[in-house]
Amino acid sequence: MNKFFFSALCVTVLTGSFLLTSLAAATEGYDAKKFGPKSPIIMAEPINVIFNHRVHTEEIGLECAACHGDLFAMQRGVTPKTAQTMKALAEGKSCGACHDGETAFAANTRCNACHIQPKNLTSSDPHPHNNTH
Repeated sequence: MNKFFFSALCVTVLTGSFLLTSLAAATEGYDAKKFGPKSPIIMAEPINVIFNHRVHTEEIGLECAACHGDLFAMQRGVTPKTAQTMKALAEGKSCGACHDGETAFAANTRCNACHIQPKNLTSSDPHPHNNTH
């Protein structure tokens, strides 16, 4: 082998290794252990609500313990559905502990931030729950 070929091969291998390492670091992606589930959680009851861990942890910077422990159990489906109502939110429970209009937007001011279109909602029934306040 001549020196030129060997040098070119080494440069190519090093460049390829550098590019692969950079690509791997760039596409490492979302850390579910640190930020919670990547995909939003959709709760069908008591009314269709979507919750995005990513917004609360990665974007806002909350730690898991900010919500899990006192407000919500760590395991999905363990928090009682009765604790996840608009009445509970208005009383400062569940999401209402922060979504009070001071810490974060008030739960009764930005419906579409949490609620997704219920399956049986009609235009004559724009607000399907009566216990909002």
